[in-house]
Amino acid sequence: MERSIPIVDFGLFLNGGKEEREQIARELDDAFRSVGFVYLRNHGVSRKMVGRCFEWSKAFFDLPLKTKMLAPHPPGGSHHRGYSAPGVEKVSQHKYGVEEIKKDREIPDYKESFESGNVNDSAQPNIWLPEDELPGFKEFMETYFTECAELIHRILDALSIALNVPEPGLSSTHSHSLFQLRLLHYPAIDAEQLSQNKRSRINAHSDFGTLTLLFQDNVGGLEIEDPHQPGAFCPAEPIQDTVLVNIGDLMARWSNDRWRSTVHRVGLPGENRQVDGDRGLGRAVVPDRYSIPVFATANMDTVIDALPSCWDEEGNLKKYEPVTAWGYVQMRMAALYDS
Repeated sequence: MERSIPIVDFGLFLNGGKEEREQIARELDDAFRSVGFVYLRNHGVSRKMVGRCFEWSKAFFDLPLKTKMLAPHPPGGSHHRGYSAPGVEKVSQHKYGVEEIKKDREIPDYKESFESGNVNDSAQPNIWLPEDELPGFKEFMETYFTECAELIHRILDALSIALNVPEPGLSSTHSHSLFQLRLLHYPAIDAEQLSQNKRSRINAHSDFGTLTLLFQDNVGGLEIEDPHQPGAFCPAEPIQDTVLVNIGDLMARWSNDRWRSTVHRVGLPGENRQVDGDRGLGRAVVPDRYSIPVFATANMDTVIDALPSCWDEEGNLKKYEPVTAWGYVQMRMAALYDS
């Protein structure tokens, strides 16, 4: 890749003055224009909270399947909450036709997930386990969601500075916090199945909201596409005490492609990551992987149209027709699940 993913000290934005905030806004602008991803240090979500979230995630996925199915993801993609067993969801990249989606599903994604969001989201209410099945899980996840939502709003403040969006800025367009906190578990899998494309962990795709936070464990396997070499992927290795942030399709449209919604996938870890031998049976096994993405989406009725600073009539014309945030997200969600 021509440029690696930058690392930015977001504490300078959270705690600094006007000059520091403008500096960090410029650094984010540069990262999202060139790569579409950035690592943030000193982001405000404590190491202890992140660690506890991974512990809760493992505790949830260690439950028997029949217990996890007490909080089932509803059929289809219109209500994206609750538990999805391995093989239920298949990530695709801008494929909406029935036959296209059917063909994509011939190679299943080998992962399971649990989705939750704002406690006050009437459009997509959360679906929780009975409290006695995993006491404390719901309370912690609601607290963690709140901390991550606060970070998202501060990042949106920085992006507003970068794009010269006047007060109250982009944060106000996300006032309903229609965000999604996702727990992901990729069970251990034969490396050969991944390398020969018999199974995938997550297929190559771009996110479709405004931005995504990603907390990773130390197993690895996340790769991003080189913007200058389509089809060439490079590792996005876990870096301790950072959160990886990337731009989604809605923000790319909003910025008139000033910022990149970069394609990424999860597959085999890099050469320096962990791959276990299978007890002398001659098979390499990629161990369980856990990750915690948080997806941000603008308020449902927000019209995503190129921001004034991102287009002009003299060559940098608008590239996209206006679309509501909810309409676009629902179109993309429908392709993930069988209806």
